[in-house]
Amino acid sequence: MGKVAAKIKVMPNSPELDLDDLEDKLEDSLPEGAKIKGFERDDVAFGLVALLPTVIVPDDAGGTEAVEEAFTGVDGVESVSVENVGRI
Repeated sequence: MGKVAAKIKVMPNSPELDLDDLEDKLEDSLPEGAKIKGFERDDVAFGLVALLPTVIVPDDAGGTEAVEEAFTGVDGVESVSVENVGRI
């Protein structure tokens, strides 16, 4: 079974949110078999910065769904969307 790299856009619910703390919470929430390869930050508007973790997951049924659900459940996350997916 191969692996998939997915760039996921995570929007915090406030510009005052500590993004380093949010990164740690996202890493702690990952389902088994998934790992974060790195984070990028994207200035959105009015001081709001989106996190863009690149997540490596097994290439099986469900794909990034478990990661999306885990990230959505993290305190401080407003929304989660997959930006890009590719096999590695």
